[in-house]
Amino acid sequence: MSISPPVPRFPSLNALKAFEAAARLGGFAPAAEELHVTAGAVAAQIKSLEQEIGAALFVRQARGVSLTPLGQRALQGFIAAFDMLGEAVRDLKRDAAPQKVHIAALPALAQLWLAPRLPAVRERLDGIDISVTALERPPNLKRVPFDLCLFYGSHSPHGSIRFAEDELLPVCTPEVARALKKPWDLKQAVCLTDTAWAGDWSTWAEKIMPGEGFAPRGPVFSLYALALQEALSGAGVLMSRRALVAPYLASGALVAPFSKTAPAGEAISLWLLPTSRRGGAAEQVMEALQVIAGDTDT
Repeated sequence: MSISPPVPRFPSLNALKAFEAAARLGGFAPAAEELHVTAGAVAAQIKSLEQEIGAALFVRQARGVSLTPLGQRALQGFIAAFDMLGEAVRDLKRDAAPQKVHIAALPALAQLWLAPRLPAVRERLDGIDISVTALERPPNLKRVPFDLCLFYGSHSPHGSIRFAEDELLPVCTPEVARALKKPWDLKQAVCLTDTAWAGDWSTWAEKIMPGEGFAPRGPVFSLYALALQEALSGAGVLMSRRALVAPYLASGALVAPFSKTAPAGEAISLWLLPTSRRGGAAEQVMEALQVIAGDTDT
């Protein structure tokens, strides 16, 4: 009579993911945001894991959580394991559909910079299927099935394409511009602000009219595209980034009432993982965007 030993029970993968994310990010709340679940669900998964292994992984405190020595020792191994799992899943999907490219991009860049250039990319690279997902922050390419990232940044990842640093300038319709003779007139104007770049007004004002204590007065929008649409409708003056409003300036739909600009301190950057396949579809899209952007920006 043969004797088969019991198969060891593996802890829940969701519980292990919850532990790794909370340990790496320093709390249950940021882990919940990354995993798209509630903080309570993360806490429950970790509690279940702790009960299964018979030891605490976190110290719960009023101000948050911290790793126990056991949790600290385990963290790097789980980070490496989930990085490898993410890469394996991404490679599997890439090999199953080698002509598909998925781009993660900042919403404003996706709509106002990337979308107008995609028809030329598709014409140049017939047969490559390009998808775009708008995200507020660059994803960890080791964990998610994206091939390319397109975001603003003051520092770009190694191997990225870094386009010319953008510049800040107020823009509005020609009708609104008639009441703006000098920068100080903005104190009486309706100023449109995007929450993600609320500091752009201060950056421009400090360079163009230092010491004036200028503070924009007007509505605030959670999406840059909404603020831009309001500017196009004549609702006020938008502090813009030239790369995003260039077509409207070229058409005359918007004008820059003042000639002075300020550096944004950030450039549009496009990058992919260094381990991506040489000559693959993602790299072809990256190179095509570099050429097309160079043609349209000159």
